[in-house]
Formats: sequence, C-alpha cells, structure tokens
Amino acid sequence: MKFDNIIIGGGVAGLTCAIRCAQAGLKTAVIAAGQSALHFSSGSIDVLSRLPTGAVTHYPFNEFETLANQSPDHPYSKLGVDVTHQAIDWYQQTMKNIGIELHHQPDDCNHLRITPMGTFKATWLSQSTVHPFPMFEPAKALHKIALVTIDGFRDFQPQLAADNLRLLPQFANVEITTAAVALPNVELMQRNPCEYRSIDISRVLADDNKLQRFASAMKNAIGETDLVVLPAVFGNGTGIKVIKKLEQLTGYQLCEIPTMPPSLLGIRLEDAMKSYYKSLGGLILAGDEVTHGEFENNQLQRIFTRHHGDMPLMANNYLLASGSFFSRGLHAERHHIEEAIFGLDIAPLISTNHQHWYQSQFFSEQPHQFLAMGVETNQHLQPSLNGNTITNLYCAGAILAHYNPIFEGSGSGVAISTGYHAALSMIALRDNYASSAIFPSLAEGNI
Repeated sequence: MKFDNIIIGGGVAGLTCAIRCAQAGLKTAVIAAGQSALHFSSGSIDVLSRLPTGAVTHYPFNEFETLANQSPDHPYSKLGVDVTHQAIDWYQQTMKNIGIELHHQPDDCNHLRITPMGTFKATWLSQSTVHPFPMFEPAKALHKIALVTIDGFRDFQPQLAADNLRLLPQFANVEITTAAVALPNVELMQRNPCEYRSIDISRVLADDNKLQRFASAMKNAIGETDLVVLPAVFGNGTGIKVIKKLEQLTGYQLCEIPTMPPSLLGIRLEDAMKSYYKSLGGLILAGDEVTHGEFENNQLQRIFTRHHGDMPLMANNYLLASGSFFSRGLHAERHHIEEAIFGLDIAPLISTNHQHWYQSQFFSEQPHQFLAMGVETNQHLQPSLNGNTITNLYCAGAILAHYNPIFEGSGSGVAISTGYHAALSMIALRDNYASSAIFPSLAEGNI
C-alpha cells in the first residue's frame, strides 16, 4: 500500500501531524500500536512552565530566547517561537471547530489547574470545564470551594485534596468543604461502588433522569458555594454537554479534574482528534505495530508491520512519533538506550552509568535525566542512521532528545508544535514537487 505520508504513533504529536496533512489533501495513514499517553494525561496543553535551569516561567512564549541560550538543541529552539505559537494557535482553533473549547489567559500568561492531590500545575490551555486559577491570585473571587466525589469512587479523595489546599497561604481565607454524593441506582451496576471507574460512572450520568437526581443530591450535600471541584467522570464524547447541563441543574460553577487512568479529559481530546482525522479521509491502522523498515540512499523506502507481515507499507514521507520509554518508542539497556523500531542515532548520553539517569527521589526538585534522552535530529527534525540523515523521515513528540517534558511542563506543547512542523515540511515537499512537475524550468532555475 502506498501513501503520501505514514505516521507512526497515534498520540498528540502523531495525530497533530496527521490532521494537518489530511487538511492539505495528503493521503495519510496513522499506525497506532495501542492506547496513547492521552489516556493518562490531564487533558490540558502545557507549553512551558519551567526553564531547563529550573527557573519558573509565567509567560512561556516570552522565554524562547532565554530557552535557546540555555538549550540550543531543545525542540522549541529548533522551531522558534513563531512556528511554535502558530502550531498552538492552529491546534486551539482546530479543536474549537470540532467541539472542544480550549482557553488560555488573555494576557498570555500560564494559568493554574488543580490536581487530584489539591496542588496546582501551570499550563497554557485548559478545556472549558476546567477552572483556570489565575497564576498570581489563584483564590481570586473565591470564598468557598467544595471538593466533591462520587460515594465509593476511589480515584479521587477530596479530603486529601482539601488538606493540601488549606496549606496554601492564598487559600487561608477560603472555606474549603468536602462531600461524597451517591450515584443514582448503583444497584443496577451490579458492582461494588469501590470498583467504579470514571467510565462506569459516565455511563450512569449520561441518563438525563439519573443526572437530575444526581444534581439534586449534590445541592443537598453541598449548599451554597463559589466553585465545585469534581473528578472528570462525565464521558469523553458527550461529556462537555453533560457537565454543562449539570451546571444548569445545580446553578454551580463546576471544575473537572483528571482522575487515575483512564483520564476522560485526555480521552476526550484523543477521540475528538481521531474522529476529525477520519472525517478528512485519514486512515488509522489501530492495534498494529511497525516492526522494521528498509532504507536506501538515505531514505526510508518501506516499513513492515506485525499485521501486514511481508506486505510493506510505503510513503513519500514518514513521521516517527512513537513516544518515549512509556510508549516503548525508546528502549533502555543497562548502559545505553536505543530507538526501538529503526535503531536511529541517539543523542549522546550524559553518562553510561544508569544510576546517573534518574534521581533517588521520585518527586525530586531536580529533573530525571532519562526523560531528556531520545533521538538526535537536525534543525528540520530529521533523524540520522549511522551518521547519515534520513531525508524523508521526521520525528516529533517524546521520541525527541534535549528536552524534559515533565520537569519543564512542555510535553504537549512540544508534541503539537513538532508534529505540526513536520506536517508543514511534508506539505511543502508535495507542493514543491507539484510545481516542479508543472514548471520544470522554474524548478531548475532556468527562468
């Protein structure tokens, strides 16, 4: 089978590239081995909350020059602020067009999202059902907050979150309460309430009658409050409509927070992106896995997958967005790491001693160095194999070296911007080829 482009990986980076290519009319296929990291994500889009030195940044796009000085090989440094901003704006508008509203602060400052632990994380874009706490005044206009869970639901413990929230000096004058609201007709689920997962609860609350009863129970348990913080249990497809209806029924301002996996906020983004990509005529080979590829003249000629056996898939251009260690895009041995599919060249390691790859404390103030490991690329995000640049292969997202998505708070921003940049490169190559075919003398520089 022959395509214009083949995308290896169905996460944010891969789907971003696939959608942009499909919008441009390129025949595109996505090979997705399994669940992407979106199933474990917050559903917000981080751009940059901390520089590699550890300095906190509130206005991410204002710090790109400083970032480039500190880390010239960082993906953002290779793309530049204009391309990165263009990519994030395109993503925000694209998601809006398909029903997912993503908001950032009017002054281009990061905002804070609340976590299930009652702490705060800086981010750039959040879904409309996630309350954006102002960076410098997170308790602004709030006098009372209610942290609410579903009775028996173990993936969100509001008392723990409330205890941590009360420790923050900004919330010293805010009344913080907790409540557990019973789910209507739990006996119909034939499960112990302690076994509920977010998807189970979403199926119950999708019923209008049960949602109305749940709203009544919420009002009885909470009383008056300025903000109600709830776990994201309202579905990935119609979830936004359900939570908006719950706001109408209760009169509360609601704020969703991600739960233990599966995260419906993340799945909401993934499902919307996949559905839109398919509507553009894109193909997703779900549950398949690339096993190897064949290279000739510094180009990837064909790839082979587990499901297609000895029948190759071919394309003019390819994107590798297979993720990092978590997604098995990278593989670690005791003294080295390797790219798992093609054996592409890896950026030099800080040390061959694996004990230097991580901090002794998981929640350390210092970065875990293994998260910055990955494939080495040039300024165009093209990797090399045995020192030779592969000219029709691009890399995007967590497979890339020279950035630390967790420490910097830059994971989804890098995924979107690098996937978008790769798509623009593929589209430009198609357009240049078409121009040279129609006007060969122009392509040769004769006139």
